[in-house]
Amino acid sequence: MTALAIYGLATLYSAGQTEVPTFVATIWHRQLIWLGLGAVIVFLMFRTSPRMLEWATPFVYAVAVFLLVLTLLFGTGAGTAAGTKSWIAIGPLRLGQPAELAKLAVILMLSRWLAGLREPPATLRDLVPPCAIAGIPCFLVMLQPDLGSAIVFVAVLFCMLFWAGTKPSLMVLLASPAIGLALAFSTVAWGIWLAVLAGLLLWWRPYLWEGLAVVTANVAMGVFALPFWNRLAPYQQNRLLAFLNPEVDPRATGWHVIQSKVAVGSGGLFGKGFTLGTQKRLAFLPAQHTDFIFSVVGEELGFVGVVAALALFAALLFILLRIARKATDPFSSLCVFGIAGMLFIHIIENVGMTINLMPITGIPLPFFSYGGSFLLACSLGVGIALRVAWESRQSGYAEL
Repeated sequence: MTALAIYGLATLYSAGQTEVPTFVATIWHRQLIWLGLGAVIVFLMFRTSPRMLEWATPFVYAVAVFLLVLTLLFGTGAGTAAGTKSWIAIGPLRLGQPAELAKLAVILMLSRWLAGLREPPATLRDLVPPCAIAGIPCFLVMLQPDLGSAIVFVAVLFCMLFWAGTKPSLMVLLASPAIGLALAFSTVAWGIWLAVLAGLLLWWRPYLWEGLAVVTANVAMGVFALPFWNRLAPYQQNRLLAFLNPEVDPRATGWHVIQSKVAVGSGGLFGKGFTLGTQKRLAFLPAQHTDFIFSVVGEELGFVGVVAALALFAALLFILLRIARKATDPFSSLCVFGIAGMLFIHIIENVGMTINLMPITGIPLPFFSYGGSFLLACSLGVGIALRVAWESRQSGYAEL
């Protein structure tokens, strides 16, 4: 975490070095303050017992949901998401994004629920409570609208169901309506998917009511695909269209992706040099301190710098998985794995969208993108993992 924070702070400093100075030039000062607060939070969470955390989880979850409702009523937008209601603010002062706290609250609540089960979920009926736990915040975030954070809630749900021992076939059935919705824009693809799904149902042989529910949901997705598309905010539609073909509108919806790919591609093996990226300095690269900060790494430090950053992320994720595997109780293990899943989806989505492998959803890159809310959420997660690792080691010493 320390190595990533230092790397991210240096990249954020470079992001502000442009030919025409902007507020981004000094934004790393505020990020340094957030990093200091993050270090304090890591220490406080390390001092908090998982048992106390498990007891407080329902209250944390309730507060997170309440803040999301409050955000819908009084929230404001900012930056590239000016049309959303994602921030709670008092006058001109933005206090933070409750969605980031809600991600951790969902991880804790899912951990508490799944850890209390005697057996892993075996039917779709067993999946109703965990789906509701993740679904309520996901729905509230979608209303903001914030598609990127909503995707994170869904990804965390599936990660934690997997770690809890849920059968892959059951998770495929759970995900099938979303797959049907994605394929419903092509009649041929949707028809093939329904045929494949029918074959899977005959093979896996779920309960009759489960099979009927899955087929009904997939058919409904085909019917409601067009209304769903119309319900998306215009900027969300444009981002998805730009993902499919940025060249359709290179000066508007495709601008971000095209400039990001130019920046990353021009970096070559060793990059143009720290603070010397031309796409960034000439202000061609948009949101270089938030959504597209990884493009700054690619342009200025090249392939070597990108590999170094991804290696640090991989090391962090593998350490978290090791802690989750050695945890002394199911709640702690699920918590740490959920935190790893949250970080993983952020890394994959943010890095992927800089080179057009993923649609632009505006979610930040851990420890790199500017912003206090997500940085503090990451710090909370790392603090929890450190405590679980410490208790696991103490348990090992006791056994010896």
